[in-house]
Amino acid sequence: MSTELLQGSYHCGTVKFEVRTDVVPAARCNCSLCRRKGAPMTPPFAAGDLKILQGEEALTLYQFNTRTAKHYFCKHCGIYPFHQTRKDPQLWRVNIGCLEGVDPYTLEASVANGASLSVVEDA
Repeated sequence: MSTELLQGSYHCGTVKFEVRTDVVPAARCNCSLCRRKGAPMTPPFAAGDLKILQGEEALTLYQFNTRTAKHYFCKHCGIYPFHQTRKDPQLWRVNIGCLEGVDPYTLEASVANGASLSVVEDA
């Protein structure tokens, strides 16, 4: 699949965004947060390739451990749409389940060892 402009949204419809990214290779992460959410994520892309079209005020930020990565959630429906990565804060990833026309269940996803980046046990 080539890099293309994809539309995304949250369950409640409050937030809509577009992103220019590949969908494969998809990946999951084994850090304490990602292990619990289980969402397959896009490959990393540059921050400028993500544009929030509506509902930015509904985003809430969650950070933990080193507080480098920025994980965003919808404060209305709780969906986890995207995050700024810890390994390289210039890169972002999107929850593939939030992308229109992409079925995350049809994609194989490797597992990234995010747990090895923790400086606090199980954080």
